[in-house]
Amino acid sequence: MWFANFFIAGSITMVLPFISLYIDSLGNYSDSYVQNWSGWIFAITFVTALIFSPIWGRIGDKYGRKKILIISALGIGISVFLMGFATTVWQLFLLRLFMGVVTGFIPMSQAMISTQTPKKIAGKVLGTLQTGSITGTLMGPLLGGALADAFGYANTFKWVSITIFFSAILVAFGVKELSKKISTDEKDYVTYSSKEVIKHILNKPVLLVVMLISVLVQVAHFSIQPILSLFVAEIHGPVSIAFFSGMAFSAAGLGNLLMTRKWGSLGDKLGHIKILIILLFMAGIVYFPGAFVTNIWQLVILRFLLGVSIGGIIPVRIAYIRQEAPLSMQGEVLGYNTSLRFLGNIIGPALGGALAGFFGFSAVFVVTSGLLILSGFIMLITWYKHEYAGKHSRSLSTNRG
Repeated sequence: MWFANFFIAGSITMVLPFISLYIDSLGNYSDSYVQNWSGWIFAITFVTALIFSPIWGRIGDKYGRKKILIISALGIGISVFLMGFATTVWQLFLLRLFMGVVTGFIPMSQAMISTQTPKKIAGKVLGTLQTGSITGTLMGPLLGGALADAFGYANTFKWVSITIFFSAILVAFGVKELSKKISTDEKDYVTYSSKEVIKHILNKPVLLVVMLISVLVQVAHFSIQPILSLFVAEIHGPVSIAFFSGMAFSAAGLGNLLMTRKWGSLGDKLGHIKILIILLFMAGIVYFPGAFVTNIWQLVILRFLLGVSIGGIIPVRIAYIRQEAPLSMQGEVLGYNTSLRFLGNIIGPALGGALAGFFGFSAVFVVTSGLLILSGFIMLITWYKHEYAGKHSRSLSTNRG
């Protein structure tokens, strides 16, 4: 599953750096036309994925997640392969739209591994799994750029689709979905309706806030992404801009890769919500000095530290959902969580672009830092009120008794 995630994440990110250049090559378009369509073509995948993630999650809970993973990989592979034959912007837009319908391979793989992992080691296992997609995300853009230079944009889409089809083969022949019981709780094996799943989430305030914070975290993470290369150009100049922008992007991924498993393991030992609160405050504090950097190396160091702090948020969050949601509704709950993350992916770039346009690059760092610290406070207050205070008062009354 680690290798399948590595190939899927790497393949999808391989084509992202040159989508705008590919659009430009399809006709004699103005800069504003290319920029507008780049935004729409990038975002439409997240819009359809937002709608379909819970649906796939529910189908996976009912009929098995392995089948959904194979369908997802084949669907993504076909859409990427056909992108290599696109002759108009509309064709590319519709293929990215279809790709969003079947996107969800990585969250579905997390749900599959989560339901086959005992609660006490879920954070560590999910952290390890996440390093697969992070490694792919780190290597993808670098390989994609090299392939595009060597073979052209259209041929790169066709080559990339081969590794996505290979992921489908890996899952089909290399992954076994276990049917043995890893839990003694009967609730884990009851069939729940969508209404009951939503009611379960709403009745658990901490779980609900963990999921809602997914939006804020993704908004914060994606707010700087579209304008990072422009910011690098401002503080470093136009020399080797692609290389230094890539370095700034990759620094966060490297920090993520080094620490994600460790944070997951710490969450298993100390409590997932405690670690999540620490990480939200850490990420907020690290983001803030970005508003004042004067050279590229300061930015790279801060991006690395951001990766270290943001790296643990996903495995810790999924491990907590693994604890709080019965196994038979895990896929659907994680589907809603994925939808909320995709919503953040859509809002983030739009917010970052607007802030940079109206107030300058520094404003993006200040607002993003504020969002993460606000998330930390919301999480802390909710956890204290609904989990910590309740357990503390119960243990006091037990001691008195």
